[in-house]
Amino acid sequence: MSEWYDEAAGPLVRPYAITRGRIPASDVTLDVATQVMALQGTKRDGVGLTPEHTAILDLCARPLSIAEIAVHVQVPIAVVKVLCGDLIERGEVIVRSPSQPMQAPDRQLLQAVLDGLSKL
Repeated sequence: MSEWYDEAAGPLVRPYAITRGRIPASDVTLDVATQVMALQGTKRDGVGLTPEHTAILDLCARPLSIAEIAVHVQVPIAVVKVLCGDLIERGEVIVRSPSQPMQAPDRQLLQAVLDGLSKL
């Protein structure tokens, strides 16, 4: 993807152009921790795929998060979400979101840990 990026000038292709003005679909929930993996054995015809789509498919031979893909492809996370949505629709990738949102432990548990540590 280095031909699409110049260190001094920044991205040579603007995110709006990469996504053709689209925003992430509301019916598919992809967050930064969502894991994306390319399906093996699918026939990639390349029709309708941008260089960024192809880069994502190549990277995702093993599961990668949306955030990791954005770093490797050097595009914003919102762009990766749109492109991954395209690949989901085409049946090229599968995604898995974290099963449980992170929750802070309750105050009683933290107090019990603190009391236990204080007794040591």
